[in-house]
Amino acid sequence: MNEHAGGCHCGNIRLRFSTNIDPSQIEVRACQCSFCTKHGSRAVADPDGRLTVLIKDEAQLHRYRFGLRTADYLICRDCGVYVAAITTDDGDSRAIAIVNALDDRLKFSREPVAMDYDAESRESRIARRQVRWMQVEIRFAFTE
Repeated sequence: MNEHAGGCHCGNIRLRFSTNIDPSQIEVRACQCSFCTKHGSRAVADPDGRLTVLIKDEAQLHRYRFGLRTADYLICRDCGVYVAAITTDDGDSRAIAIVNALDDRLKFSREPVAMDYDAESRESRIARRQVRWMQVEIRFAFTE
């Protein structure tokens, strides 16, 4: 399994994205909602992969929710970088990683696929994420 590291600018939030898919082959998605558009977001997930989110100072983690409120969008309070989104429904927590937050982001070279999820119901959004997003683990108070 390949691991792609990254995180926010100040280092408070670190990511480890593990996947067997070559970064040049993984689908990159560009959500068309106003939040993602304003962040220039490009997201990746491998349903067979895993995202580990490491947080030094939990007080500097902002969990932003909007719309149907089915996910936490993880943003560093200190440097303002959006790094990942995590489901908040009652199922298994699943996540996407934001390519721009990965150290080797240039290896994710596929043209982003524009995605519009506005017509989804709450139930269909949760079901889609359970299938397309990846397992996630969050660890607090890590040290490098």
